[in-house]
Amino acid sequence: MKVAYGWVDKASNILNNKIGLDAAGVKQSYQQLLTQMSQQKQKAGTLNTAIDNFIKTTHSYWSGLFHCYEIEDFPRTNNDLEHAFGMLRHHQRRCTGRKVAPSSLVIRGSVKLACAIATKLHSFTASDLAQVDIHTWLELRSQLHKHHKARIEQYRFRRDPKAYLANLESRLL
Repeated sequence: MKVAYGWVDKASNILNNKIGLDAAGVKQSYQQLLTQMSQQKQKAGTLNTAIDNFIKTTHSYWSGLFHCYEIEDFPRTNNDLEHAFGMLRHHQRRCTGRKVAPSSLVIRGSVKLACAIATKLHSFTASDLAQVDIHTWLELRSQLHKHHKARIEQYRFRRDPKAYLANLESRLL
């Protein structure tokens, strides 16, 4: 029990990052701890299945676990991120006068959320915006346009499925 508690405490200390490591440093320290836990899980006694579950769950979230160390003021937990989404929905409802967030939030939400978080932390000037890579911006616009077209097709199908399918069939044949 003490061994398992020690590992969880060490994991907490690594993730709190009070020593100020960069994302790669936090990732490496955490990976070393997981390796140690995996190799010495028999020391945890009856909690070795819990250690296996901890390692398995950590690996399933691994790809998104360290973004908060790469981007300053990025929400660290799902609760923090959910709060950011809630704020965005609230502001969208206030701006549009609707009771629910507009459907454009589904299509452009990734951009709107990033902008909302970024502008809350920093005021951008025209020179800041001029430094953006034009090719990255065009690629993002293209992706958003694809999402928008998909939403339009979904709407057309819901509105008149027979006409939509007839049009699709005529294009395929």
